[in-house]
Amino acid sequence: MNIAGGRFVITGGASLIGSHVADRLLAEGAREVVLLDNFALGTPQAVAHLDGDARVRLVRGDILRINELYDAFAGADGVFAVAGFLTLPLSQNPPLGLAVNVEGQVNTFEACRYAGVNKVVFSSSIAAYGEPGDGLIDESAPANLASYQPGSMLYSCTKLIGEALCKLYSAKHGVDAVALRYATVYGERQHYRGVNALHIIQSYDRIMRGEPPVLPGDGSEVHDYIHVADVARANVMAMASEVTGEVFNVVTGVETTVKRIAEIVLAITGSDLQPEYADDANAVKATSSPSLKLSREKIARMLGWEPELSVEEGIRRLIDWRKTCAD
Repeated sequence: MNIAGGRFVITGGASLIGSHVADRLLAEGAREVVLLDNFALGTPQAVAHLDGDARVRLVRGDILRINELYDAFAGADGVFAVAGFLTLPLSQNPPLGLAVNVEGQVNTFEACRYAGVNKVVFSSSIAAYGEPGDGLIDESAPANLASYQPGSMLYSCTKLIGEALCKLYSAKHGVDAVALRYATVYGERQHYRGVNALHIIQSYDRIMRGEPPVLPGDGSEVHDYIHVADVARANVMAMASEVTGEVFNVVTGVETTVKRIAEIVLAITGSDLQPEYADDANAVKATSSPSLKLSREKIARMLGWEPELSVEEGIRRLIDWRKTCAD
């Protein structure tokens, strides 16, 4: 599919990922980008930088109201299904979170089928794997959810359902679809709802108050931190490709401890504070493994995507943006 000259809709468009997907689409010459959001979790401020661009329409809409999707998707070439509850808000409001993540995605695919949309790119998560096992984790790895916290398990299941919808609508209804399993996404326009990405922004906020960052356990917990610009590029490359019915890891393949994250933030801010270590028994967690080896071979082979930003450069960009918010 050609991105240049195309019309695209992003559900959850006023979000961290949605806003960066919009940036990428516009940079590649999209004719129109519709940002559909009900502003329950997204904010107009996330896309305020797009004000005045005649190619952008910000539409208040809800994926639980399928009639609003019919209207928004009319004439669209592709839909980026970004809207959804993350682990933390889903844990706090399971009835609404499950409705959005399951019924809302069914509505999205049905509306795409009705409107003749060519392709959907669905925002999934590496949470679909559950607790990681030993060795390299690729897209063929089974889900290991037995030891997950209940809220995290529910979130993982909703992502597996979304991936199944991609395959079903591609095979049965002619709606091409690709699911992207994101690692821990962070970056400019960062929110406070991503369970694992919270370490970055909370550490920065504490340091700016003259308080040391607080880390869980001994700081050896690892995550695969991926900058939102790399995620947005993967979304647009998936849309542009002829691939359908596939699931891809969108990961760096680099393990980074939460202690290393704190060290990066301390170095960028020039602080001599030392991290403190304390566990919060009430904290909502996804994975807290000391090892997380995620493969990006499939997406490199089939889409040609590779991450471009190191975690050090990505966090520097995030902090530069956060400074502008405080000015």
